[in-house]
Amino acid sequence: MTRTELVSIIKRKRSLLCVGLDTEAHLVPEQFRRAADPVLAFNEAIVDATHQVTVAYKLNIAFYEALGVSGWTSLERTVAAIRAKGDCFIIADAKRGDIGNTARKYAEAFFDKLGFDAVTLSPYMGNDSVTPFLGRPGKWAIVLGVTSNEGAMDFQFLPVDDKQHLLFERVMTKVAEWGSPEDTMFVVGATRTDVLAQARAAAPGHFFLVPGVGAQGGDLNAVLDTCMTSDGGLLINSSRGILYAGKDEAAIPAAAKAAEELQLQMAAGLQRAGILG
Repeated sequence: MTRTELVSIIKRKRSLLCVGLDTEAHLVPEQFRRAADPVLAFNEAIVDATHQVTVAYKLNIAFYEALGVSGWTSLERTVAAIRAKGDCFIIADAKRGDIGNTARKYAEAFFDKLGFDAVTLSPYMGNDSVTPFLGRPGKWAIVLGVTSNEGAMDFQFLPVDDKQHLLFERVMTKVAEWGSPEDTMFVVGATRTDVLAQARAAAPGHFFLVPGVGAQGGDLNAVLDTCMTSDGGLLINSSRGILYAGKDEAAIPAAAKAAEELQLQMAAGLQRAGILG
């Protein structure tokens, strides 16, 4: 999916919502556990209930890898179910980060075999761990920029020069040189407004994938007001806040409601920014 196509979906759906399908088998509501593939059945129900207000779906690969062969089958079938909707961006949240032939094989796996539009990557090993994911029309590398977890303080906020630039800022400005705003995004955690501003200054034209809104405490309006670009420039993720918004028979209606509430806030932000006509 190209940037032009992605922006078109954002404007049509009046949304920046990314739903994280971090589905845990033991949390799947009882009514889906009778299915041959409970994870797939639940995912399909979530997608059916939310896709009209959702721009992207993000599948955290660990939740599927942990199930072995059956998990990979659920993953492939979930991607196919989303793709059938025709207007959703699909992210493999894999955080891969290796070099040479290994990186190339990861790109082939997620782009060519599994059909994802984007893959999250760790840039620690440098240029040759990211560039194999670039140069593919309609495919994206989503590189870790700055995260919200406690361990982020171990490395990401270390000063790296006499101007007191932080490591995450250097990473983002350097990675931005390898690709372009047409094929490279950054993961930027939502929980600190000052960091959001620093990240946007480091990559003013790139899309950000923003986790941390909702269950992790990030402020949606702060993200919108600090990081939005002239064409949106954001995919704002919610996982648990949508997947597990309700229990049992109420699970899917509650998920739909949670997604719609986020979309309304996002539409208001897009309207304030003059992005929607």
